[in-house]
This record gives sequence, C-alpha cells and structure tokens, in this order.
Amino acid sequence: MELFDTATVLTRVLTSGVVMSIEKSDRELPGLERLLTKRTGRAKAALFNSRTGALHGALAGQGLGHGDTVSVPHTDRESLAFLAWLGLTAEPGGPAAYDYVELTPENADRLPEFAAEATAPVLVVDLTGLGFGPAAAVLTDSAEVWARAERLKIFGAYDLRTMWTQEEADAELVPGVQFNYRLSPLVAACARMALTHAVRPAATLGAHS
Repeated sequence: MELFDTATVLTRVLTSGVVMSIEKSDRELPGLERLLTKRTGRAKAALFNSRTGALHGALAGQGLGHGDTVSVPHTDRESLAFLAWLGLTAEPGGPAAYDYVELTPENADRLPEFAAEATAPVLVVDLTGLGFGPAAAVLTDSAEVWARAERLKIFGAYDLRTMWTQEEADAELVPGVQFNYRLSPLVAACARMALTHAVRPAATLGAHS
C-alpha cells in the first residue's frame, strides 16, 4: 500500500476518536471481518493481534487444549513451541486441525483461491506480512467455533456485549483464562485497505518480439 493511502487511513481512524478496541462504536474491526468473510466464503471471522493468538483461537474453538494431540499444517519451531506451551502434542499425519495462509503484498490477491483450496474446519489467515504489525484471523462456518475463539479474547465480542451490564451472556462459553488477543482498530484499518487494494496483476498482452 502506498504511503499516501496509509496516511489517509491512519488519519481517518485517529480523527474518529475510536482508537481502542473496546469502543462499541468502532467500525474498523467489523469492516475487516466482513471483508475477510467475503473473500474467503466463510460465515464467521474472529480477529487476533498475533499469529499465535489465532492458532490458539483455532484450536480452542474446536475444543482442543491441554493433553490433546493434533495434526497441524506447519512445523516451524515457533509454532511447535507455542503448541507445547498450550499442552498440545503435534504429530504428522491425519486431517489438519486448521488450514493456514500467510498473506503478503505479493499474494494477498490470491486469498479467495487459498480459501477455496482449504479443507479443514478452520482457516487461519496471517495478516502480519502485509506490513502493519502482527495480525491474524480465524475463519470458520461454525458459529460454535467462532464463539469459543472470540470468548478466548479479553474484550472479545461477548465481553463487549456484557461489560456495561456485568451480566454474562453465555456462561458455558467462559474459558478458564482469557488472553489479550484483541486487534487494534488502527492495524485492522490498514490491513483492510491493503486487502482492498490487492489486485491480481493483469496478464501481459501481445507476443514478445
């Protein structure tokens, strides 16, 4: 994304006065969620402020946690270390617990293609490579998976409904502990603009001489 576009987006968000993720009037996070569900064909999107947070949400959303064994699509040291910290054992073979896509400015236009090839019940999209800070999303067609993933976040969708009344919306969804995984509206706005501008390069016309 051009520097002018970045400055325009940041100015828009800052002058709106809504720069914290717990503001009920925020439009940037829902805007990114809508764009991601549209591009991937998934019904629900949960945003996270890191790749590991999204991996946690993808697994917790499916009820996977300490003591479980999972098959994952990547085996880099950082991911395996994080899974071990969660008490999960990663083993090759078997259906993957989630599909994983890492977007960059060079491949962001292919998100619909990547999503169409995904077969797992959850798709994790890492937005960090777009260049605006750690960010990722959990995409799914399951309302239950989405609800569990959202409930993992402090000030997730469920907390924003209840924080003003102190009344629990769904006690069965309350996790043992929540994490500061909520994405900043500033990062969400920039990521959304980058995805909006992501267009596949036009094919070269004519024959080479």
